[in-house]
Amino acid sequence: MAGPELLGARKVRELLDRHDIRPTKSLGQNFVVDPNTIRKTLAAAGIQPSDHVLEIGAGAGSLTLGLAAGARKVTAVEVDPRLIPLLAEVMRDVPNVEVVHEDALGFDPGSVGADSVVANLPYNIATLVVLRVLELASTVRSLTVMTQREVGERLSAAPGTKIYGQTSVMVAYYGEARVATTVSRRAFWPVPGVDSVIVRIDRKEPPAVDRELLFKVIRAAFAQRRKTLRQTLSIVAGSPALAQELLERIDISHSARAEELGLDDFVSIARALDAVGSR
Repeated sequence: MAGPELLGARKVRELLDRHDIRPTKSLGQNFVVDPNTIRKTLAAAGIQPSDHVLEIGAGAGSLTLGLAAGARKVTAVEVDPRLIPLLAEVMRDVPNVEVVHEDALGFDPGSVGADSVVANLPYNIATLVVLRVLELASTVRSLTVMTQREVGERLSAAPGTKIYGQTSVMVAYYGEARVATTVSRRAFWPVPGVDSVIVRIDRKEPPAVDRELLFKVIRAAFAQRRKTLRQTLSIVAGSPALAQELLERIDISHSARAEELGLDDFVSIARALDAVGSR
């Protein structure tokens, strides 16, 4: 479906100047101003004409316009009150976009019944937003997010890598994550100090395990990365001896460290703990 022309750097700067808006560092505002990057994001998201897309952090509407051209409906959430009139102007002739003035960390992403989420996320809230969507918005089958490279790579990291951590395991509980492509820092204004990536997460059926207990195990295991599992899990298990016994029962070395384990290993630990009634 044909749509309005995507916004380039000149148009975005013109809109911001006309509305007397300067990017705010506290909000992590780096507006995407490169139409090719928007097209790369749309390609990674694979939006279908029947889709209802939730965009978190609409900014100046650059990505919003691209989403509106391919989706049935776009719900665009934006926290900055200064941008609401600007977005109203940009979306004036785009009937399938609803702009919502909300904080991404207070807004319920499950309340709109979206099929997918697409977002350009500041690095300081990216992980929280992704996990919040995965937990609360069960209708969302995929998330496609642009964020700082290190943050994005952590979302999709594999066991045994330096950047692998509790976020990587928690995301893996909900879905399959991968880095779709890299994005130059020059695709944004103001130009950030680092490059970004586009990460695609496809939801899957989570393993049958007590999620609260599983996440408690994951947090404990990664709390002190240099310590062995016997040490880090002792608090959750109740004692170092019980932690060691449980690890031996599921054939995981008590001297292993958290970064060596995959999701299945953590699920096994949580199930073993659940079986003995330890919380």
